[in-house]
Amino acid sequence: MTEKMTSQLAIELEDKYGAHNYHPLPVVLSKGEGALVWDVEGKEYFDFLSAYSAVNQGHCHPKIINALIDQAKTLTLTSRAFYNDALGVYEKFITDFFGYDKVLPMNTGAEGDETALKLCRKWAYDKKGIAENQAKIIVCENNFHGRTITVISMSTDPDSRGGFGPYTPGFVTIPYNDLAALETALEDPNIAGFLVEPIQGEAGVFVPDEGYLKKAYEMCKAKNVLFIADEVQTGIARTGRLIACEHEGVRPDILILGKALSGGVYPVSAVLADDEVMLCIKPGQHGSTFGGNPVAARVAIAALEVVKEENLAERAEHLGKIFRTEMSKLISECQLVAHVRGKGLLNAIIVNDSPESHTAWNLCVKMAESGVLAKPTHGNIIRFAPPLVISEDQLHEAISRIRKVFLEYKM
Repeated sequence: MTEKMTSQLAIELEDKYGAHNYHPLPVVLSKGEGALVWDVEGKEYFDFLSAYSAVNQGHCHPKIINALIDQAKTLTLTSRAFYNDALGVYEKFITDFFGYDKVLPMNTGAEGDETALKLCRKWAYDKKGIAENQAKIIVCENNFHGRTITVISMSTDPDSRGGFGPYTPGFVTIPYNDLAALETALEDPNIAGFLVEPIQGEAGVFVPDEGYLKKAYEMCKAKNVLFIADEVQTGIARTGRLIACEHEGVRPDILILGKALSGGVYPVSAVLADDEVMLCIKPGQHGSTFGGNPVAARVAIAALEVVKEENLAERAEHLGKIFRTEMSKLISECQLVAHVRGKGLLNAIIVNDSPESHTAWNLCVKMAESGVLAKPTHGNIIRFAPPLVISEDQLHEAISRIRKVFLEYKM
């Protein structure tokens, strides 16, 4: 193709040749560095989505990129039919890093969730003594764990779920942030696990009441039920802790990680658990051709080292407070903002308009024109999640632009 790439051409190509399963903002990006990205015409933007928190360490972090390049020059893939000299090193590193006995490496967050579900069910039959095919897993309304058939089977989102049945059985759905509902559901002796997001990101950065996670964990322990935390979006320092469960001192029985485990350069996910759970899976019962490949192993180590070396959890905690303080001023300054919520650098503004109004979308288009990229979720909620490497000066500049858009917007 010899035609010069422009934003219009790139959008036309995707529209004509790609499946229409996304609705992107009309911005065509071609370069990224740190907290900044540039479109094909050279315009600079602050990235306030971070590929849904996959780019916590910033775009094209040199340490992570160098790990990728060095390993790619040597050995990229062996499958798990053979050992390789990178996987064991990574497995020791990540289990030490998070404090678990074992890791099962996968590629994507959805695969991580599917892996956790299989682990939980196998543990239920082998260890808890639940009758074959009778295990149930409690999930929450408005969850988002991916879009595979089994995962949408436990979704309440009509866009994700509608028209894709029949659905996988074995799930009990309860309201999020509702301990009484959890207590009732746990009375069923066939309950094997409780799968929960510490903060519901896709639902609009819904932060549960303080103490919810800790009490839920204790309730699960009392009933010999596995507490499974989906930290694909909230993990890897995003909320001001290494994982969001640490805010309440909770150590999940099964921990699901993804997105920023890769530093945004290569698909890497992981499921962590202790031997009692992990060793229920035997050879041939689960796997992935690419899971645990040498490139993924080297990239994930580098990505986690960056988190520690650059104190990204502490940065997220500090900068998040600044962002929420400044954004909360808009509640009294304009009618557009109903509420601001979040933890660390995972935050949301709830727009004071109906989800069907397109106001949040229009605000995001205006912000893009002002050089700040964010995206609506659930109609009237805008999620803000910049790379954790963003400087305080950059954050204040972006805040200034966001505030200006809100204050000048005409409904």
